[in-house]
Amino acid sequence: MNIRSNEYVTWSGKFRPALENQPVYPRPLQETLPIWVGVGGTPASFVRAGSLGLPLMVAVIGGETQQFHPLVDLYREAGKKAGFQPEQLKVGLHSLGYVANTTEEAIDDFYPGYAASMTKIGKERGWSPMTRSRFEAQTGPKGALLVGSPEEVAEKILRHSDALGGISRLTFQMDSAEVSHKKLMQSIELIGTRLKPLVNR
Repeated sequence: MNIRSNEYVTWSGKFRPALENQPVYPRPLQETLPIWVGVGGTPASFVRAGSLGLPLMVAVIGGETQQFHPLVDLYREAGKKAGFQPEQLKVGLHSLGYVANTTEEAIDDFYPGYAASMTKIGKERGWSPMTRSRFEAQTGPKGALLVGSPEEVAEKILRHSDALGGISRLTFQMDSAEVSHKKLMQSIELIGTRLKPLVNR
């Protein structure tokens, strides 16, 4: 917060030498450097972001997005108690996603790499291997994965926004499934030309 608010910073901590009236460049083009706080599932992380009045980026990579609504409420309550206006307390959603011309194509492109990646991570974290049925549950109407046609993903984004009480930003992570570069470029084009207009409307 000190770096964001001041061109010259004096600071000391445990892991690096102290800063004495150190200039911080380049300064942001905006009046205030936009910082979003990424949170997972701990209530304390949501409360901290609200207390600081910083925009919140909720990372939902599994389960159902609506499970995070009570935590978003904690964020908004903490922000209100700290004196921030509702419009300052923005909420964003980060999700694994991929868009193709059809839902069938999206699933066929995304599933193999996603299953391999999640199974590998699962070995480290004690999860069972990823199965097609678990994947399809996550691509269903309430599941966390935003994988499908532009129309289906747009509908799901709007449902997720409603489930969290409104979002103002969405980020996709597409590279976890190791889809080819050509397919990723196609997906980005579909997001810009077909998905975004549907969500904005």
